[in-house]
Amino acid sequence: MSEAIKPLSGVRVLDLSRVLAGPWCASLLNDLGAEVIKIEMPGSGDDSRAFTPHINGESSYFMQLNHGKKSVTLDLKSAQGLAILKDLVACSDVLVENFRPGVTQRLGIDYATLQAINPRLVYVSISGFGQQGSLAHKAAYDHIIQAIGGIMQVTGWANGEPTRVGDAIGDVVAGLYGSWAVLAALLQRGITGKGQHLDVSMLDTMVTLQMVSLTQWIGGQPSAGRLGNAHPISAPMDSYRAQDGHIVIAVANDKLFRQLASAMGNPALVDDPRFASDPQRLAHQQPLREEIERWLADKSVSDAQALLDSAGVPASPVLRLDQILDSDYAHERELVKQIQHPRAGAISIVPQPVKMSGAPGEPALIPPVLGEHTLTVLREVLGMDEATLAQLQTQGVI
Repeated sequence: MSEAIKPLSGVRVLDLSRVLAGPWCASLLNDLGAEVIKIEMPGSGDDSRAFTPHINGESSYFMQLNHGKKSVTLDLKSAQGLAILKDLVACSDVLVENFRPGVTQRLGIDYATLQAINPRLVYVSISGFGQQGSLAHKAAYDHIIQAIGGIMQVTGWANGEPTRVGDAIGDVVAGLYGSWAVLAALLQRGITGKGQHLDVSMLDTMVTLQMVSLTQWIGGQPSAGRLGNAHPISAPMDSYRAQDGHIVIAVANDKLFRQLASAMGNPALVDDPRFASDPQRLAHQQPLREEIERWLADKSVSDAQALLDSAGVPASPVLRLDQILDSDYAHERELVKQIQHPRAGAISIVPQPVKMSGAPGEPALIPPVLGEHTLTVLREVLGMDEATLAQLQTQGVI
């Protein structure tokens, strides 16, 4: 299918970011058809190139987050490297960076400086605490953002310690919001002709991620605290022990509870005043758990799942990531793409998952080796001749 029909075909993105939040933001734009040029330091590149595991010397972490991009090595601390970046800015649409606030100004690549070169530039800054405010200077990692952002206080068991969500959701949600904001800014630029600065704070985005907790707070209710796998509003909505493992059952209304009681062969449960409504079931979760686990005691997870599916009750086994990625569902939905990397060989990549009827075809998926596209980009985009390129290589600028 022609590249021309992809949503961001013709949009050029400069990715100056490292590790996760920024690279993920730029990766999402790549998957929509943008040309993403990743600027890396000569010799070392993105920090994540050193992250394990490695496949024939190539980091799986880096490859997942930077698939489809073009890698250009450029020493931004040199006058020549800075001049080349500014030439690239002049013919680009978007720039993504996740330096600590103040660093881009010291490097001479802050929004005000680059906006003067290209007023149409959409400039995305992703940081832990935003570009201004009393915390702006602080370094941030996902652990820090989960701790200060409130989500650790509602994750874990009631009698246990605050618990981090098991993956780097602080970085991922910031990257998602960053790409969402880029799309809005490009639409607005189509009307006004002007770009803008997008200030994405990991802490801000972590707070807005917590919809159920926010609704409790807005409603004047205290935080539900740590509930393990239970839900702060509805019951039964938890994991329950079956004969050979755990199964999650999610009942959010009276109709579903009637269906659950029927599946359990115990329709009289709906007449028990303790279970007559969602608030009552929430207040009597322990006796309700005992009823459910008594029913599950002689059933495997798969047998219980079949009964609940037949009754129309939302339920699921608790799977590892590799199990869902190897499932029929993942194959039917084409979640995983197989590619051939020039060094790593055959590898799997998981791009953005949305199916778009107006944009069929695969996104660019092959991750770049360090500096793979430097000469091509500088030659084709900036028109540099071979003598200039050779001199820049000799001087260590590229």
